[in-house]
Amino acid sequence: MRTILLASAFIVPLTLHAQQVTTKADSALILKVLEAEDARDSAAPALRDGLRSENATIRALAVRAQARITDSTYASRSAAEAVPPVRNWELPAWRTRMAAVTGNRNDCAAIRSGLRDSTWQVRIRAADVAPATCGTDAALVAIIREWTDSVPEIPERRHAGGVSWQALAHGIAAYARLQPDSARPRLPHAERHRDWQVRAYAARAALTLADTAALRRLAGDDDDNVKEAAIVALRRLTGHDDDSLYLHALREKGAQVVRAAAMALRGTTNPLAPAALETALRSWKGHKNDSERDARLSLLAALGRPKSEDSPRLSRRPVPRQAVGLALGDDVRLLVTMNERTGGGAFIIRLRGDVAPITAARIALLAREGYYDGTSWHRVEPEFVIQGGSHGHNEYVGFDRFFRDELGTLSHRRGAVGMSTRGHDTGDGQWFIDLGDNARLDQDYTVFGEVIEGMSAVDGVMEGDIIESIRVLGE
Repeated sequence: MRTILLASAFIVPLTLHAQQVTTKADSALILKVLEAEDARDSAAPALRDGLRSENATIRALAVRAQARITDSTYASRSAAEAVPPVRNWELPAWRTRMAAVTGNRNDCAAIRSGLRDSTWQVRIRAADVAPATCGTDAALVAIIREWTDSVPEIPERRHAGGVSWQALAHGIAAYARLQPDSARPRLPHAERHRDWQVRAYAARAALTLADTAALRRLAGDDDDNVKEAAIVALRRLTGHDDDSLYLHALREKGAQVVRAAAMALRGTTNPLAPAALETALRSWKGHKNDSERDARLSLLAALGRPKSEDSPRLSRRPVPRQAVGLALGDDVRLLVTMNERTGGGAFIIRLRGDVAPITAARIALLAREGYYDGTSWHRVEPEFVIQGGSHGHNEYVGFDRFFRDELGTLSHRRGAVGMSTRGHDTGDGQWFIDLGDNARLDQDYTVFGEVIEGMSAVDGVMEGDIIESIRVLGE
């Protein structure tokens, strides 16, 4: 792993806080203002005191807090004082080639060229977008067939610039689309693969092949993500013919599995369903976990009951005192180190406390506690974002208390680090990093950090890569 520099050249002074905060009383008031914002308490005395403060910094924080409390979309942000933008990271040449593949997805020659690219990310993108009409292109299909026939040769370790299970996983899904008859006898190899990600892609291929027998087997897999993929596919292929399987899945421990099963049971006439759904709902309410809300809402929907019956949101965790320093411009950076067995590499994130001090402070606290160590980048959208930090390696397992939004004027430019949500004020502790400029996300997703060193390592992340550790630099 190459040496990581601190990139001090890219640190610029904050513009929000023109007046120095020096007293303990000022710091205590700022903390109370932040606590009021986090609690969405518009009547908090701290807001009144902050708005009346002689200190311009405190007044600015109080004004922003009040605006965020009274308007979940923070519409007045455009009038807020500007903050330094996210660093302008250039796109590597291979991302331009990837965009060309995507833009020419109906051109088999362009897809074939993409499959032969020197960068694996471009090759996999070409496989993902290859249309069924390219199934007659013998040279193109030969490349995909080579990926699917490499099962015994797949290395357990992914070296930087290479792949491990990814080629087989994306290959079998593409092969099922391109040449179903040839893909069918190859599906069992993927279905039994040691890596759960390959088995999850096998479920996608089985959906394309309408192989319900394979999907029923995969619905009994040891991994919850594979079970979810199989149930989602069966719902599309067999509907309520597999209600008994969905009812059994309601007893599983994975939120994603229960969510998928509940969705599949919507509209069922099975007499066993109401009691099974009620039992599951009571159990998941008892977990007292905000981020499992999706499973609970799906259970309620299957019972024909409104979202308003969901458990109330749980008590807030205290605002870390470090939020005060971050709000005042403290320079706090996180070193993200990737596991050497999944490509390695490292990058540095600077927390943007000038925009999102509460979120930044909570992320720093979780990093100190080792919360993210061993989690993965489970979602890689090639021209959009990478997302990770889930202990379940999926969208539906996150931190047990929601993070509030801290929307601001900082845009989702390439290299920005944002908080995953399922609606306003439902941050689940998972991160995403913008791979391109995604201004459309500005209205809904908090930016709490930015990559200031090692963007090439971010670009090199592949689906399933493991985060070895996230540490606060200097501690």
